[in-house]
Amino acid sequence: MKKDQILSSILLFFLLFTAFITTMADSQASQLSNESKVHIVYTEQPEDQEPEEYHIKTLTSVLGSEEAAKEALIYSYKHAASGFSAKLTAEQVSELSKQPGVLQVVPSQTVQLHTRRV
Repeated sequence: MKKDQILSSILLFFLLFTAFITTMADSQASQLSNESKVHIVYTEQPEDQEPEEYHIKTLTSVLGSEEAAKEALIYSYKHAASGFSAKLTAEQVSELSKQPGVLQVVPSQTVQLHTRRV
């Protein structure tokens, strides 16, 4: 009988431990999806507005306020391409991708150039 109690206790411990680990993993995944990361947002060329004004307006439609848009905006691209870089969560990226005039939203990447010494 004592052996059955020990096995039951071990099984209960294992089940509780597994539930705890699963809960922690779900919590971390949720936090990661809410984490802001820098994205590059390519837009159509604005016709009747300054590019930065257009970019802030586009961001405001998703972030809810002009203040939040200005805080998230990192840089406005005006010459070679039309777009901007901004700190966005995964949910904001999804919403922004649906906005009129937004062509593409991609995560910003840092790359290292490899040079060869001669």
